[in-house]
Amino acid sequence: MNDQAPLSETPAAAAPATDGLPLAEVARLADAIRHEIGKAVVGQAETIDHLLIALMARGHVLLEGPPGTAKTFLAQCFAATLGLDFGRIQFTPDLMPGDILGSNLFNFQTSQFTLTRGPIFCDLLLADEINRTPPKTQAALLEAMQERRVTLDGERHALPAHFMVVATQNPIESQGVYPLPEAQLDRFLFKQLVDYPSLEEERGIVARFGANKGAASPADLGIAVVTTPAQLDAAAEAVRGVTLADEVADYIVRLVRATRESADLASGASPRAAVLLAGAARARAALDGRAYVLPDDVKALAASVLRHRLLLSPAAEIEGKQVEALVEDLVAQTEAPR
Repeated sequence: MNDQAPLSETPAAAAPATDGLPLAEVARLADAIRHEIGKAVVGQAETIDHLLIALMARGHVLLEGPPGTAKTFLAQCFAATLGLDFGRIQFTPDLMPGDILGSNLFNFQTSQFTLTRGPIFCDLLLADEINRTPPKTQAALLEAMQERRVTLDGERHALPAHFMVVATQNPIESQGVYPLPEAQLDRFLFKQLVDYPSLEEERGIVARFGANKGAASPADLGIAVVTTPAQLDAAAEAVRGVTLADEVADYIVRLVRATRESADLASGASPRAAVLLAGAARARAALDGRAYVLPDDVKALAASVLRHRLLLSPAAEIEGKQVEALVEDLVAQTEAPR
């Protein structure tokens, strides 16, 4: 499969009809991407699925995990399979907004200002260690993530249609970091926790890469492009055609509203969270080749969509309660449609 060409855009006869790519093709495309990433990344199946869902739902992902768990490398491999323009920003305390967005510089030869575009002008942006830069610089991403455009000196500049942010942060260190503001956290579709690999996965990592000298690139490991921008557009269009039954939509609303009524939470999730959860559930269904959303889609994604949008009450913090456990309880207590 190393020389695999982009998947055919010809509709499959057995696939359900949608306005975009047939759902059978969407599922096959997802499998092809997983296969290519698997050439370089051992394990991390859940994180890869979340990246795929975010791609189809046009959302952004925050990856949180200890150093050395392949967060950055996974993002690089993900971009390599898609053939998208990949950009990376290593966030540091001295980084300024202009270092991300770019600036208008005066050209003495033409006596005019010329736009010098920053690294944000790409398809997939890796914001590495995003919590190592002050809030002023973090806020430079807000307009880009929400509206896919940036404003420089009063002039708006559009970002690519496939613009997606994959940010990473290290939860271990507490010195020299700046926690993301709630408004920025709310722009991320998912906050995915990246844990250490299992015993067997770690053995596989050591067996595969233990003899390598230096860091290998996705190309060195044989990762090929398996899709095209046109296919990604068609797949995203197919997601919009997935049916969200009124009963499932009502279930999403009741689940999100339950976060605002919990005594253990000082702040619940907003209506934006409900909208994003619905869109992510549609994308998950499409990647499974289904033309309809199941309550199980909502349950599977609830923690990743909600965990970074909820604040524990002081009493819950004193008692040592965890947001993930509270979300699980709310999912269990909220009656799902049959």
